[in-house]
Amino acid sequence: MKKELIISYENESTKIALLEDGRLFELHEEEDNNDFNVGDLFLGRVKKLAPNLNAAFVNIGYEKDAFLHYQDLGPDFLSYQKFLKDTFAKRQQKSSLKNFQVQKDIDKHGTVDKVLAKDDVVLIQITKEPISTKGPRISTQISLTGRFLVLIPFDNKVSISKKIKSAEDRERLKTLIDSIKPEGFGVIIRTVAEGKKVAELHNDMNQLIQKWETAFKNIQKQKVPSKVLSEEDRASAILRDNFNQDFTGIICDDEQMVSDIRNYLDVIAPERQKIVQFYDSHIPLLEYYNVEKQMKQSFGKHVNIPSSKGAYLVIEHTEALHVVDVNSGPNIASAANNKDHALTVNKMAATEIARQLRLRDMGGIIVVDFIDMTNPEHRKQLYEHFKEEMKRDKARHKILPPSKFGLIQMTRQRVRPEKQIHTKEENPNADGEILAPIVVVERMEEMIRNLIQKEKGKVYLHVHPFVEAYLTKGIMSIQTKWYLKYKKWVTIIPRDSFKYLEYRLYNAKKEELVSYSN
Repeated sequence: MKKELIISYENESTKIALLEDGRLFELHEEEDNNDFNVGDLFLGRVKKLAPNLNAAFVNIGYEKDAFLHYQDLGPDFLSYQKFLKDTFAKRQQKSSLKNFQVQKDIDKHGTVDKVLAKDDVVLIQITKEPISTKGPRISTQISLTGRFLVLIPFDNKVSISKKIKSAEDRERLKTLIDSIKPEGFGVIIRTVAEGKKVAELHNDMNQLIQKWETAFKNIQKQKVPSKVLSEEDRASAILRDNFNQDFTGIICDDEQMVSDIRNYLDVIAPERQKIVQFYDSHIPLLEYYNVEKQMKQSFGKHVNIPSSKGAYLVIEHTEALHVVDVNSGPNIASAANNKDHALTVNKMAATEIARQLRLRDMGGIIVVDFIDMTNPEHRKQLYEHFKEEMKRDKARHKILPPSKFGLIQMTRQRVRPEKQIHTKEENPNADGEILAPIVVVERMEEMIRNLIQKEKGKVYLHVHPFVEAYLTKGIMSIQTKWYLKYKKWVTIIPRDSFKYLEYRLYNAKKEELVSYSN
């Protein structure tokens, strides 16, 4: 699989698109003034306790107080509090935890008012960005994430990812990390550490220790509330968590960012620096790589399923959950006797749903209504296929087997607001909005592909003159591409009386085959 990272900086915001074999799979946007990202460390002050929720609200400088539940305090909370007090009192003058007197663990079934009081200062990490009217979700269980390792203060254990299966490599990694980790810190060895050399792991460890040193120096300033450590920017975080040999290109249109990415790669993969390219053209970067087009096609209520001959998804969002309905499209009748047809379409839908969850960053409860399948073996195959497709998703998720009604229910980790892009455009002919023209043309082609083989004679597509000009312009026009692809000429007729995106398809007998009116 070929992966490309497209990074565009414009109007004080950065858009980051992750393409896999040319298709858009992830889309991130960062504002320059976004100071509250997952992974950031803050010094905060307890604003008030909420015993009925067993939680506290903490002022970290955001307009809404952050929410800290008792279960997110972590067993080492008292050690963190002692560390803060000793640092403020200048008894703790180094970031090293060697010889630090670790405190006893708090009761995991305890109550917040036993360990926290109003105006207490706490060191916290953001675990969920502000969403809608809610402030950030926070934790006092601090972890610093690197390329191969996760460093955890006040925890001496070394844990290894269960996905590393080799017993020999597990033993090698544990022995190595035990020998190089600083006293007073625990370490989680990530899956990507499998087979890595000593120098790479040691370098990653040193960077994490340097992060802790930076946080400590900022804690010493005793400014509350304040940020004491920033998580890497989103581009670096994506590289940290996804970068491998599949990456063939990192293209960016900002020279400073290109330099920063090359410096980052110099640390994690110096031999791959050449794949970073600076893009300098009058054609916008996202336009050149078809990202804008894919955004218009991939967001919205209705989403076509590639290669499915007309099947599509209907995606609805409510306050409590997301609902995805799989529709077979116009070709189900022709395959009514094909027992495998529903399974085939459902598998295609599952692949597209897995992509949509990553692309929109949909979190919480998700219910998928697949096409009904009476064969239990088919339901099992679909369930296994969906789980396999979701393995590429870095967000934590859980998928339940199909219910007796054919529904698949799942949950997906929500750490930041869902990505929503408005795909409709202003209607040039009247008030209101219409679908983006590129989406209508895509649906037009789907319709033609499904009907053109059934019609032995000529077919005629009636459209607004603007659309006719768009479909027929140039030597390799869209009309010509349809002919080369489907081996049949579609005669396009301009109609002055039509609305902007209205279209109708007729056969040689002037019988209407299909129509659409915006």
